[in-house]
Amino acid sequence: MEGYGCHSATQEHPHPFVHEVRLTGAQRIRGIILGSILFPLRVTLTAFFFLLIWPFARLRMAGLSEEDRSQPITGWRHWLLHPIVLLLSRAAFFSLGFLWVKVKGCRADLKEAPVLVVAPHSGFLDMLVLCLTQLATVVSRSENTNLPVIGALLEFNQSVLVSRKDPESRKKAVTQLTERLTSNGHWPQMLMFPEGTTTNGRVLIKFKPGAFLAGVPVQPVLLRYPNKQDTVRWTYKGTTWTEALWHTTSQFYTNMTVEFLPVYNPSQEEKNDPNLYADNVQKLMAKALGVPATDYVMEGGVPVSKLGGLSLPLESPARKTLSMMHKNGLESFEVEAALDRMIDRYHSGAQGSKASAEELASILGLTDRETAVKVCGLYSKDESVDFRQFYLSVAVLSGFVSFKSLLHTAFDMFDREGRGSLSAEELSDLMGALLGVSQHSTAELYMEASNQGELTEENLLRVLTTHPTYQRVVNEYLQPEEAGSHLPFTPLANGKAVNNNGNIDNSSGPLHYKKKFE
Repeated sequence: MEGYGCHSATQEHPHPFVHEVRLTGAQRIRGIILGSILFPLRVTLTAFFFLLIWPFARLRMAGLSEEDRSQPITGWRHWLLHPIVLLLSRAAFFSLGFLWVKVKGCRADLKEAPVLVVAPHSGFLDMLVLCLTQLATVVSRSENTNLPVIGALLEFNQSVLVSRKDPESRKKAVTQLTERLTSNGHWPQMLMFPEGTTTNGRVLIKFKPGAFLAGVPVQPVLLRYPNKQDTVRWTYKGTTWTEALWHTTSQFYTNMTVEFLPVYNPSQEEKNDPNLYADNVQKLMAKALGVPATDYVMEGGVPVSKLGGLSLPLESPARKTLSMMHKNGLESFEVEAALDRMIDRYHSGAQGSKASAEELASILGLTDRETAVKVCGLYSKDESVDFRQFYLSVAVLSGFVSFKSLLHTAFDMFDREGRGSLSAEELSDLMGALLGVSQHSTAELYMEASNQGELTEENLLRVLTTHPTYQRVVNEYLQPEEAGSHLPFTPLANGKAVNNNGNIDNSSGPLHYKKKFE
């Protein structure tokens, strides 16, 4: 049986980026016995078939000029080598335990639907769907071309390659993709996973617009794994890809169902708006799967939901920070004192706005440096943290200051030139600090809150507290929660805090919220 990680009370739907295979004792023993036999046998056979594929994949493009490579492969390189690679690819998945695949519906003709959109995306084993689509062309990261065998297969497939680190590469890929999808059958059918990352399949996350940019008809394709144990999924947290491979190959066989839905022909409005087109196809596929269609995305390696252009973390770094501080033995008055020390340290400006893990541990009064390192990891990729982001995101959930007072502090922190107004970039940094994750699309908020190019503190407060969209952000993400507190205290209206064991904390800090937080 499978288990899924819990999710924040502010989320409307299950967390899609956590999946863990949970086994009973009997299932674990059975897996060890079968796995000790099947795993090495199946992995060896699969490796053998991939090694056979390698020379045929390389031969297809051997000796061709750059001009020839920029056109669809025809002639003997297609009619001879394509069936061989297709057969060997299916043999590789057969070796992994995918003995048969149930197919519902019919794959559309190339001219009827130039692109197949597949969801949900569960892991690397989803690539079996390529065998059922005659090795349709895919989009892949350019870095994958350096991998043994995989690089040869991407070259064989004439994949559209894109580097996530190079904006020019993305523009080139979009142009190339559009040219192929509008070639009227000149190029082979394309297959894309519009979610862009893997999930546990309990919801459909927001579709990326890439498959819909050309405005051509698409055929939705649903993937299901109707097994007693869902072992194929590999997500952001939980089961690793090696564990997924072990659990999958340790079973006698793994079921997979592929369902081709009717071709979706976009309206003129959808052709003009790829995001609308993507959203409508997502909703249609979610309905067919019987799961919610959500605005969840993976952004910069962080799971978020989108609201009014803002990225709202599914797992709040500040909430995790407060929980770790509690586990490290800090009481409410100590948390408040630590935040006071942090704001004093920031205002002194002696050492900039960054703090190392050692300095953070000292300011917070942590006895364990490792906890400080983990806290830094919630906010950055190195062992340091920006005081502004830490203070604002933690203070907003702690209940020690009112939102209006905290926004005033935030405004002062990011109004670098003291103009009394924020630029679009400064607003993005401010909201990133409050929410605990970087913000990349705050143009909508900036437009709502600015007046003739001026974004004042008064206008920003007004929009955040009265505009229906941003009011929801404040009420659901920027306040202590009503229930589920994991911290040692609950803010009270009289300015004191009650310990969860019933003791009164006599700290004098003003607690403006009557809500719990975690």
